[in-house]
Amino acid sequence: MVESIGSGGGTLRNAFGGVLAVFILLLIGVLAFSIRLFSVIKYESVIHEFDPYFNYRVSQFLTKNGIYEFWNWFDDRTWYPLGRVIGGTVYPGLTLTAGSIWWFVNSLNIPLSVETVCVFTAPIFSANAAWATYLLTKEVKGAGAGLTAAALLAMVPSYISRSVAGSYDNEAVAIFALIFTFYLYIKTLNTGSLFYATLNALSYFYMVCSWGGYTFIINLIPMHVLLCIVTGRYSSRLYIAYAPLVVLGTLLASLVPVVGFNAVMTSEHFASFLVFIIIHVVAIVYYIKGILSPKLFKVAMTLVMMAGMAVCCAVIAILIALVASSPTKGWSGRSLSLLDPTYASKYIPIIASVSEHQPPTWPSYFMDINVLAFLVPAGIVACFLPLSDASSFVVLYIVTSVYFSGVMVRLMLVLAPAACILSGIALSEAFNVLTRSIKFQLPKLFSSPGPGNTSTESSVSQTEVKHANHKTTEKSETAAKEKPSKKNRKKEKEIVENVLVKPKTERRLLVLPLEASAVAILLLIVLGGFYVVHCVWAAAEAYSAPSIVLTSHSPDGLHVFDDFREAYAWLRHNTDVDDKVASWWDYGYQTTAMANRTVIVDNNTWNNTHIATVGTAMSSPEKAAWEIFNSLDVKYVLVVFGGLVGYPSDDINKFLWMVRIGGGVFPHIKEPDYLRDGQYRIDAHATPTMLNCLMYKLSYYRFVETDGKGFDRVRRTEIGKKHFKLTHFEEVFTTHHWMVRIYKLKPAKNRMRGKLKKSKSNYKSSSTSSSKRVGSTKKNPWQ
Repeated sequence: MVESIGSGGGTLRNAFGGVLAVFILLLIGVLAFSIRLFSVIKYESVIHEFDPYFNYRVSQFLTKNGIYEFWNWFDDRTWYPLGRVIGGTVYPGLTLTAGSIWWFVNSLNIPLSVETVCVFTAPIFSANAAWATYLLTKEVKGAGAGLTAAALLAMVPSYISRSVAGSYDNEAVAIFALIFTFYLYIKTLNTGSLFYATLNALSYFYMVCSWGGYTFIINLIPMHVLLCIVTGRYSSRLYIAYAPLVVLGTLLASLVPVVGFNAVMTSEHFASFLVFIIIHVVAIVYYIKGILSPKLFKVAMTLVMMAGMAVCCAVIAILIALVASSPTKGWSGRSLSLLDPTYASKYIPIIASVSEHQPPTWPSYFMDINVLAFLVPAGIVACFLPLSDASSFVVLYIVTSVYFSGVMVRLMLVLAPAACILSGIALSEAFNVLTRSIKFQLPKLFSSPGPGNTSTESSVSQTEVKHANHKTTEKSETAAKEKPSKKNRKKEKEIVENVLVKPKTERRLLVLPLEASAVAILLLIVLGGFYVVHCVWAAAEAYSAPSIVLTSHSPDGLHVFDDFREAYAWLRHNTDVDDKVASWWDYGYQTTAMANRTVIVDNNTWNNTHIATVGTAMSSPEKAAWEIFNSLDVKYVLVVFGGLVGYPSDDINKFLWMVRIGGGVFPHIKEPDYLRDGQYRIDAHATPTMLNCLMYKLSYYRFVETDGKGFDRVRRTEIGKKHFKLTHFEEVFTTHHWMVRIYKLKPAKNRMRGKLKKSKSNYKSSSTSSSKRVGSTKKNPWQ
C-alpha cells in the first residue's frame, strides 16, 4: 500500500515536472525571440549588413518566380560582364526556409511582405536553436542541465550578433541545424534507433543546404567515432549512429548544386570515409569474435586485419591520387586558413582582408560568451563524472570549437552552443550538489537534539538499503540466468557489499556545509544576473544597430547617418537601368539590391582576378584607372569615405588590401610603393604613388573645403595633397555626411584636332553644370 502511494506520488511529480519543463521552454523561446527585437524597436524593420541584402534579393526572386526559375536563374546584374548562376552557387537553405514561411503565412491570408519574413526569420530560429540545445543537453546530462543550457543559448551575445531581427544570413538557420544534427546523433547513439539515424541524415542535409560550415559536422562526428573505437567503446549503437549518416548524408549532400561532387571529391570529406572503413573493419572483428572460438578468432583476426589494411591503403592511394593534382591538396582556401592560420595572409589576401576572418582578441571572448568562459572548465570536469559516449562528444565539440574560434573570430558562433551546453551542465551539477547539501541539513536545524534526530538518518539509510536491495535483486536475477562460477559469486558478494557502503560515502562527499552551500547558491545567482545584464546590453546596444543606418551620441544628442541609403536611392533614381557601378566588393550586394544597378564585383568573391582588377584600378593613377574602368564598361564609381564624420570602415582604411589583392595578380602594383618607412600614411609624408592613386583622389577631392585644413578624423591627421583637380572623373553626388561619394567617368576625348577644342569647351560647360549638381538631392526620397 505504501509503495503504491509512493509510486503514485512519483508519477504525479514527474508529470508536474514535465509540464513545468514545457512551460519553461516556452518562456525560453519567447526570451530568445524578444531579446533580438531591439533592432526593430530602436531603429526600424530593415535588413542588416551586406550579405543579407543578397539573400533578401534572392528570396524576392524565389517568391515571385518560383522554385524552378530560382534553380535556373542567371543573374546578369552581378560580376559584369561574367554574370553569376545563382541556383548553382548559393546555399539555398535560408532562402527556401524563408520562402516556405512566406508561402505558408500568405496561404492563411496573413499579408506579410517578403522583407518582414526575412527580418524575423533569425529570431524565430533562435528559439528553435534554444529548444534543440535543451534536447541535446538532456541526452547528455538530464533535463535540468538542458533547461539551463537552453536559457544560456537564448541570450548568449555571440549568437545574438548573427541572429538579431534583420540579420538575414545563413547562420540564422544554420546554428539550429548544427545543434539539431548533433542532438539526433547523440539520440541515435543512446538508443540505437534506425529511425533517429535517418532523421539525423535528413537534418545533416538541411545543414548542408544552409551553410558551408557543414564540414565541421562531417569531421567532428568521425573524430568522435574514432575516439570511441580507440578507447574500446565500440557498440552496435555507434555503428547505427554513424554508418547511415555517411551513406545517406553524402548522397543527399551531393544533391545540393553548390556542393555536388565536392561531397566525395574534396579533402574536407575524406575523414568521414576513412572512419567509415575503419568502423566496418571493427564491426566485422566483433562479429567474428562472437561466433568463433578463441583459436579460430586469432586466425580470422589476422586475415581481417590484412584485408582491412589493404583496403585502407588502396583508399588512401586513391585519395592521394585525387588530390595530388590540386595545388591546395583538395582543401578549400578557408579550410586551409583554419588548419594554418598564416595561410590566407601568405597566399589568399582576399580571405585575410575580411574582418570576420581575423583571429579574435581575449576581450572578444568576454564580450561574446561572458561568464561562460569561466564555467566551461567546470562543465568539462562534470562530463567526466562519469564519462559516457554522449559526454565525450560534448568535450570533443568544445575542444575543436575553441581552436577554430581562436583562428577566426566568425567561428565564435560555433563555440557559443558548446559553451552554453557545458556551462549548463556545470551550473546544473553545482545546483544539484548545493541544494542536496541544504536539503539534508535543514531537518537538523528544525529538530531538537536527542534520539529524535535519528529519524532522518534512519529514513535515509532505509532508502539506501532498499535501493541496494533492488540492485542486488537485479544482479542476482542476471547471475541466475548466466549460471555464474564460484569466482563470479565471490565478485557478486563484493559488489553487494560495495553497493551497501557506497551510497553513505557518496552522501558524505557530496554534502557541503550549510552556510557554504547557501553562499555558493547566492553567488551563482549573482553570476547569472550579471550574465543576463550583459546579454541584454549586448543585444540592445552592441549588436542591434544595422550597418546600413549608423548612429552616434554626442552632447548635442543622437545623430543618424543614413548616407548609404541616400546614395543607393540617388543611383536608383538618377542613373540608367543598364549603367554599371564599380566599387570595392564590400558594397556589391547592397548596390545590386537597393540601387538595382549592375556591379563589377560583389561579396561572393568567387573570382579573385576580377576583384584584383578593381583593386588595381583603385591603386592606379587617374588615367590608368579610367582606362581599366572604361574597358569594363563602368559609368559610375562609388567610394565610401569616413574622414569627415570619423567612420573607420571606409575605403581608405581598406585600401592596403586593394593594393595587396591587386598586386597578387598584377605585379606592377607593389605595396612598398604606398608605404613610407613601412607605415601607411595619407599626410604630407605619404609617398607620391599614394597621393596620386585614384582612391586617394576620389576620397579627398574637395575635402579641404569642409574645414579649410583637410583634417581626417579617422586617421587623425591633415591630408597631404589638398588642392587637386580630376581630369578623367567628375563628381556627381556626395551624401550629406560625405560618407558615400559617387563619380562619373568622363567620356573619351576626341582624337581629331578640329573637334578637340569643341570637346574641351563642351567639357568645361558640362563640368560647371555638374559641379552645380554636386550634393543635389532633388530626386532623393531619403531627404
